[in-house]
Amino acid sequence: MSIVEILTLGLVLLFLTVALFRLFKTPLKLALRTIGNTALGFGALWMVNLTSAATGLSLGLNFFNALIIAVLGLPGLGLLLLVKWVLGST
Repeated sequence: MSIVEILTLGLVLLFLTVALFRLFKTPLKLALRTIGNTALGFGALWMVNLTSAATGLSLGLNFFNALIIAVLGLPGLGLLLLVKWVLGST
């Protein structure tokens, strides 16, 4: 391969890499934000369970509950506590 072919191939690969990054930038940002919020949801559930002896409130530490809190935020935590209270589960 000559130097011109190598440079052309490198430029084409660079162009494709930049194009793919720009194409998937928004979905990747959304996915990373959801993963981060889910991690914060796990942290909130962990804190609720740490204080369960004093408050009497506890929720299961699972992916579904963390995802609810990640999507809805603090109202999601309140919703989960309300659902637990209404259903009367322990």
